[in-house]
Amino acid sequence: MENDLRVAVIQPDTYWENPEANRSELEEIISSLASTVDLITLPEMFSTGFSTNPEKIAEPMNFTTHKWMKQMATRYNAAICGSLVIKEGQNFFNRLLFVKPDGETSFYDKRHLFAYGGEDALYTKGIKKVIINYKDWKICPLICYDLRFPVFARNNKLEYDILLYSANWPAKRENVWETLLKARAIENQSYVIGINRVGVDANKLEYNGHSAIIDPKGYELKKLGNKNEVGITTLSKKGLTDFRESFPAHLDSDDFEVL
Repeated sequence: MENDLRVAVIQPDTYWENPEANRSELEEIISSLASTVDLITLPEMFSTGFSTNPEKIAEPMNFTTHKWMKQMATRYNAAICGSLVIKEGQNFFNRLLFVKPDGETSFYDKRHLFAYGGEDALYTKGIKKVIINYKDWKICPLICYDLRFPVFARNNKLEYDILLYSANWPAKRENVWETLLKARAIENQSYVIGINRVGVDANKLEYNGHSAIIDPKGYELKKLGNKNEVGITTLSKKGLTDFRESFPAHLDSDDFEVL
């Protein structure tokens, strides 16, 4: 139907700090979709894995991986998004790029850096929440650890329709991942897309996927397992609007400002 959005979640086993290998494998997966989707979503640091070696893996904007994303978006007439390490001046950012088919690029820099894993000592914190307009949908992109912080993600005045988390979420915290994805959908009356990876990285951290697309009531529209795979689901704009009108909890929400 008009204004529905067909979303693909790609859940790869990422090659460690090897952008060329990751782009090659992802390109093969994307080509198999044969232009049947509107939005292609990728995990956090999809071209390298979650690395604490930014000097080794960082790229400037509009360099190899960003250009590759533009090529994929144009070739398959679908927006594509995922995070990678971007260098600006002397700063490194864990930056999610959202690239539309015409090449227009929006980006979000990860606000909540994972201090437990040393990310805060290596990367520069983002400060701005971003809302992206695409095909009559409003999308709020966030990254991994952001999932634990509901205030920043809060859907004030229904400013977005989809909350999207690009992640490298370890298997040992699987229950937290699944619980918080549903919580964010319910409390924000929005669809939530959580994209994770599988496999084991160079730090011996295991990732078991469980990428998911959640509806505004907290039900799983699509849930992937623990292997390299793709999930595709169509999101209904009318279904979202009808639910919000029939249960307008957002009208009773608290007003606040995040500094």
